[in-house]
Amino acid sequence: MAGFKRGYDGKIAGLYDLDKTLGRGHFAVVKLARHVFTGEKVAVKVIDKTKLDTLATGHLFQEVRCMKLVQHPNIVRLYEVIDTQTKLYLILELGDGGDMFDYIMKHEEGLNEDLAKKYFAQIVHAISYCHKLHVVHRDLKPENVVFFEKQGLVKLTDFGFSNKFQPGKKLTTSCGSLAYSLRLLTCSAARW
Repeated sequence: MAGFKRGYDGKIAGLYDLDKTLGRGHFAVVKLARHVFTGEKVAVKVIDKTKLDTLATGHLFQEVRCMKLVQHPNIVRLYEVIDTQTKLYLILELGDGGDMFDYIMKHEEGLNEDLAKKYFAQIVHAISYCHKLHVVHRDLKPENVVFFEKQGLVKLTDFGFSNKFQPGKKLTTSCGSLAYSLRLLTCSAARW
């Protein structure tokens, strides 16, 4: 496809042409991509499996399980999972308006109150829906709320720390380690 670079693995399973980087995480990079037959733009979370330890692999599979379960108008859709020897590709719905963190940084005046109420209600509906399915997101922050301006929506994304819970039972988690939590806080604070 014209305008799409052939670097960074070029195509995924012959179906998606990868383009520019949209974001980076600890073990993943999110790329813009286009379906070679339909031309539809998507976001592709590319996870390098060779860099994952047992704990991170468990988080990854939990993320995929939770994302397959949650299907809501205010949650970014997981369209497809492509698993190769060294990489896992999560094909995701692409927002057209960036994330809430970027919006906040660009607009000192913020949103008008009516629009802020509308978006806040959408986030609350998405969280409530997840909780009804016994899924907790565990990483709610402006970077994980994406604008879909043409649809007039915001959607939750990045279920990398999500987990399933059983009502009435304590949620056991590997994120309970103080050192691990402090490392995550330090990485997040560095972006602020």
